[in-house]
Amino acid sequence: MILWDSSAVYALADKTDINNKRAKEFLPEILQSQEELVFHNYVVVESVALLQRRLGLKATREFLAQTAKFRIFWIDAQVHKFAEDYFRAHATRKLSFVDCVSFVVRRQQGITRAFAFDEDFQKAGFDLYRREKHI
Repeated sequence: MILWDSSAVYALADKTDINNKRAKEFLPEILQSQEELVFHNYVVVESVALLQRRLGLKATREFLAQTAKFRIFWIDAQVHKFAEDYFRAHATRKLSFVDCVSFVVRRQQGITRAFAFDEDFQKAGFDLYRREKHI
């Protein structure tokens, strides 16, 4: 299983993003790997807000249409509380609450890999999808 992060969502959508080219190279390879790509609903919400604010409604609608193809973990009160605890223990200005939720989902679901360009994921123990590891 590979967990999506909004950094990968945005990189795919924005042609001017520094990671756009790599994201567009990685996604077909990830899809061919037959590993399940999953979101949690907080990443969906964060991605929608980011896309709508920066790229407009067309990009936002396209993203929402694509999410139907992937599994979504729905965050419940317990996971939210664990993420609050994680945030309190590890917070920095750069670490988002949504990332903390991802780190809790990682532990609970046994997910080891992420499609992300955010270095906090690697610090939290994720193996970031890197093309050179999967050729």
